[in-house]
Amino acid sequence: MSTPGLGPVRRWHRHADTHVSLVLSRGALLALAVGFGVVSVADVTVPLEAQMVVYLVGMVALNLPHGGYEHFENLRRRRPTFRWQYVVAYLAAITGFVGLFLLAPVAGLGLAVAVAVAKGGMGGLHVMEATTGTAHLETRLQRALAVVVRGGAVMLVPIVFWPETFHAFSALMVGLVDPGGLAPYTGYFDVTRPLVAAGYGLALVAHVGLGYVHGGGHSWLVDAGESLLLAAYFAFVPVLVAVGLYFPFWYSARQVARTQTVEEFGGGDDGWDLIGGEEASTVALRAWLVLVAGALATFSVLAVVYWAFPNPLAGASLLPGAVAFWSVFISIVALPHVVVGSVLDRERGIWYVP
Repeated sequence: MSTPGLGPVRRWHRHADTHVSLVLSRGALLALAVGFGVVSVADVTVPLEAQMVVYLVGMVALNLPHGGYEHFENLRRRRPTFRWQYVVAYLAAITGFVGLFLLAPVAGLGLAVAVAVAKGGMGGLHVMEATTGTAHLETRLQRALAVVVRGGAVMLVPIVFWPETFHAFSALMVGLVDPGGLAPYTGYFDVTRPLVAAGYGLALVAHVGLGYVHGGGHSWLVDAGESLLLAAYFAFVPVLVAVGLYFPFWYSARQVARTQTVEEFGGGDDGWDLIGGEEASTVALRAWLVLVAGALATFSVLAVVYWAFPNPLAGASLLPGAVAFWSVFISIVALPHVVVGSVLDRERGIWYVP
């Protein structure tokens, strides 16, 4: 059985890298990268208001339900005692993150960036394990580089290619608690931006190069192509649009491929903490009730976070304020998504691969 960490796993994949969800995810990002590249060459500017609408639609309407589904899929066959422990740990992580943001919003912003990198990178690594395979990733260093490269594309590449937008909304995110709180740090940007560019570039080259040296082959070729595609996508597509569409069109779609591949080829129930003997109708009803309860719980947490922040729209108009608030909120609920749902749940986890 695999673990959600970075250590070696049993590579049982069935070369399912042609799964329709994977093909569509690659096609969607490629089309967006090429389309916005053409728009850029034509010197056409996409209105910021339109970018913000795309971000909110992608992140709220399209992606949020899948995040809740991952937890449901993880917990639906676990014992009640485990479920309660899971929920308590989840709420504790949320409380801690909110407290950090209230006390030190710049540090909270840094953690939010790290969460996005971890979610995209670790989730992507487990998709590879289940579908394409990771035969070319023979060491912990290589697996860590895979996480950094795939997840880092989400946040680090936009810092380099879309600095004004990235910093403007970062300032708004800090401004939810401390208006102007990011201003003392903006002077360091001229140093940090080239460092981020060099660091990510070296990580990308090392990831692709080491994978080739340690065997190459089909899995390496797919991994290298997807890594370069992610870097190009976040370089060419405006950051709000890129992040807003990345999670539904790439992350969620690929997790669907992982789940279906695991259930079809490697999802034997041995080792799972199961509750057996349930009729399909009972399971379906429970799924519906859990999803409804999850939606209510999520929006209850949203209301609490909105109330806790002294300046929940950062003093901006509705659209930019909503983007800033949602970016912080989704990071807050994503922290336990990664830590509780994956790192601490080493037996199964939300990115389960047997």
